[in-house]
Amino acid sequence: MCGASSNGNEKTKDSMYHALTYATILEMQAMMTFEPQHILAAGTTMKEAQAICQRHRKKSSFSKNFTEEELHAEVCYAECLLQRAALTFLQDENMISFIKGGIKVRNSYQTYKELHTVLNSSAYSQGHNHGHFEGGVKLGVGAFNLMISMLPTRTLKLLEFVGFSGNKDFGLQQLQEGSKEGTFRSFLCNMLLLCYHTFMSFILGTGEGDVHDAEKLLQPYLQKYPKGSIFLFFAGRIEEMKGNLDAAITRFQECCEAQQQWKEFHHMCYWELMWCFTYKKHFKMAYFYADLLSKENCWSKATYMYMKAAYLSMLTADDCLTFGETAFTLFRQVPGLKQKIAGKSLPTEKFAIRKARRYLAENPIPLPAPPLEMMYIWNGYTVIGKHKDLTEGMLKTLDEAQKKLDSCPRTDLSIDDQCLLSLLKGLCLKHLGHQEEAEHYFTLVLCNETQIKYDHYLVPNALLEHGLLCLEQGRRDEAIKLLEAAKQNYKNYSMESRTHFRIQAALHKARGTRENGTHVPASP
Repeated sequence: MCGASSNGNEKTKDSMYHALTYATILEMQAMMTFEPQHILAAGTTMKEAQAICQRHRKKSSFSKNFTEEELHAEVCYAECLLQRAALTFLQDENMISFIKGGIKVRNSYQTYKELHTVLNSSAYSQGHNHGHFEGGVKLGVGAFNLMISMLPTRTLKLLEFVGFSGNKDFGLQQLQEGSKEGTFRSFLCNMLLLCYHTFMSFILGTGEGDVHDAEKLLQPYLQKYPKGSIFLFFAGRIEEMKGNLDAAITRFQECCEAQQQWKEFHHMCYWELMWCFTYKKHFKMAYFYADLLSKENCWSKATYMYMKAAYLSMLTADDCLTFGETAFTLFRQVPGLKQKIAGKSLPTEKFAIRKARRYLAENPIPLPAPPLEMMYIWNGYTVIGKHKDLTEGMLKTLDEAQKKLDSCPRTDLSIDDQCLLSLLKGLCLKHLGHQEEAEHYFTLVLCNETQIKYDHYLVPNALLEHGLLCLEQGRRDEAIKLLEAAKQNYKNYSMESRTHFRIQAALHKARGTRENGTHVPASP
């Protein structure tokens, strides 16, 4: 159906769905490796898939009268556009590429809107392969609604001005419906939902991914494919979010053993294993996985080198000797490893480089607890917060860092380091139920705001954490006031976008609102 060829070997040259599937697999590889040759191959293949879809699209202007094949061509075409836009952002460094990517996104969005209208119109009659068409529309409409609804307010206002809108509940509903229908796109709907529950809402939200929904989505796949790498990876991620670190470590190790073809899955597991051992304060093991990543993966050499140095900084001089490296020498290498993807440095990489620069000074001042700081950037305290012993262990490490800081001569970086330790201690105390003490430490950061020299990101994040603490205590109005202050009063600081995503999620929670905007509006 839909342009399939009778010759199986030539199907990717004639069939829309074969071409799109093959191009999607290559795109997944490109997204995981960031290798220029993979990005180029995926882009070429996706362009070819789009050309095949174009051949089967309606030749006249858009109207309500479509053949079944033309409808499938439209939905496949929209999917190609969206995936090509993502590749454009990865591939090139100039502004023209960004404009081209933006145009593709808008065209894809408009096509999905129009197809959603067709699907719900009284004139639409279901064809033999209706399920695959409907699944494609639900995937696109759901993905757009979900992604747009998560964006920080100022970005959202700009997008709404040019015709985009997003509703989180509607997006989740569309993807859930698409995941249940046993169609070509069911798997993609499922994977997107799993990514949302286990990564996006966790890292870019308040650290409360929906574990129950993720487990429900994953279980059938895990039962059918118990050795499937991608399913073992998500199973590990779910255990990690639940705070079951030993179970998570086992799952990630099983994932690495399950296949050897796609090393990128290994690298994803190494990243998670690095954090699992960080949460357990097994810094030697965490160093081991950071070292593997620095040797094998191209995502961010600077970040991996920074993490290696960070772990060594937590060990004794004798322990470091066994690794043949020192934190000092590794930190000094970090700025030289800067790279650009789509003309921009990764935010985590920029953060790591800025933090490592203090080691370039003639008399460097050591960072107080670098792995524990980076752990906050990735929302790790919500994981250890599920276990009293892990949280108490982290608090003890922070107290030791505090004693070390107090014993050293004061420098122009002392206030920055003190505020960092205050924020992290406040987080640990909050999770241990010592709310008044936690509030004291969050307030301490704000009190020292004018004396912070470099780590300006600490102030809006302290306001964010203070706001979430007030929300836990039922002090809703006070929480909103603190969150609005964090959103409105600070800019141009490290990891700003990630903080704004989290503030947005916290404000939705505080206001009892789970959406922003309205669902995909009907086209005239």
